[in-house]
Amino acid sequence: MLIVQKFGGTSVGNPDRIKNVARRVLETQRAGNQVIVAVSAMAGVTDGLIKLAREVSAAPSEREMDVLLATGEQTTIALTAMAIQELGGKAASVTGAQAGIATDGVHARARITTIEPALVQRLLDEGNIVIVAGFQGISEDGLITTLGRGGTDLTAIAMAAAVKADLCQIYTDVDGVFTCDPRVVPTAYKLDEIAYDEMLEMASSGSKVMQSRSVEFAKKFGVVFEVRSSFNNNPGTTVKGETKNMESVVIRGVSIERNQAKIALDHVPDTPGSAAKIFQAMGDANVNLDMIVQTESSADTADIDFTLSAADLAKAESALRAVLDEMPGMQMKVYGGMAKVSAVGIGMRSHAGVASTMVRALADAGVNIDMISTSEIKIAVAIDDSDVEVAARAVHDAFCLEGSPDLS
Repeated sequence: MLIVQKFGGTSVGNPDRIKNVARRVLETQRAGNQVIVAVSAMAGVTDGLIKLAREVSAAPSEREMDVLLATGEQTTIALTAMAIQELGGKAASVTGAQAGIATDGVHARARITTIEPALVQRLLDEGNIVIVAGFQGISEDGLITTLGRGGTDLTAIAMAAAVKADLCQIYTDVDGVFTCDPRVVPTAYKLDEIAYDEMLEMASSGSKVMQSRSVEFAKKFGVVFEVRSSFNNNPGTTVKGETKNMESVVIRGVSIERNQAKIALDHVPDTPGSAAKIFQAMGDANVNLDMIVQTESSADTADIDFTLSAADLAKAESALRAVLDEMPGMQMKVYGGMAKVSAVGIGMRSHAGVASTMVRALADAGVNIDMISTSEIKIAVAIDDSDVEVAARAVHDAFCLEGSPDLS
């Protein structure tokens, strides 16, 4: 078999953990498999490099930040290869560029365009375990680019697709994908399997297990992968295309996302183009919006509310001030200290009453809902951050702990 394995920063966080990874990888190869390993920078290294950059420049360019941050993964690949060799194995490290990972020219958040793994395949054929630097690639102009936080997940999934791997394993510091964060909901349990769409919704709703772009890539190219712990041999969670029996579970999991904010725009002119100006300004400022609600406030004006990451709040306010100047009478209010709780499950498609069950559970827990948004397989609510743990436990209890609830 040809197996691609990914180890995150915690899994390679110090020399002893790198040696542990080397032993696991070597065991996989000695079981008769060819192995490609994608690794992240050691835990804390990327943050340290960012801090270092800010000590020499108030606003370092994204081009040079990519050059700097890519060194974190390059350190890990060399150390991992050395550790495998020390154990008597044969290993070779390659950077993202050497692995043939071509990207667009967008720095700090590049997208993979193609992968030409000729060198990787040759090294495999020579009996090597190939250690690939995650999180990075090379643009058509020959510049180092990075794929954004969590980009090593994407490296592993994309490499598995390119080499037509038989198995892709995402090793992390947790045992798999849980019904909720066990630190918030102690009764949360590990899922044996989850559909791509469910995993994507949970990743984009606050679950930190996987980068959402990597799940999108896996779905597009049909890469079945397993999320499992690098610290034990327990089975993990398989992420794959949905099957009929998956719909029998109404809710697969509950995600929470802290550090949210809301902007309320009152008395927006209710004319064609007004909303377009607002959202164009957000797009130009590279601010991602989540929940969006528009209501009529009078015969000729409307109110528009939307949520966003608190980290983008200052940037959003600055961009909207120019819009305020173009729309006299429009008012902007800003609210911080918010969070989001989402219930996710493809079973929603075939079960009625999911929203009422969730809302009732939150009401019984004394949690006030500020905003609600829905998709085909997700219901999300914006609430006060102080209520997020109570809310998560209430929703988890309503859907996960006693089996399928009575939705009548």
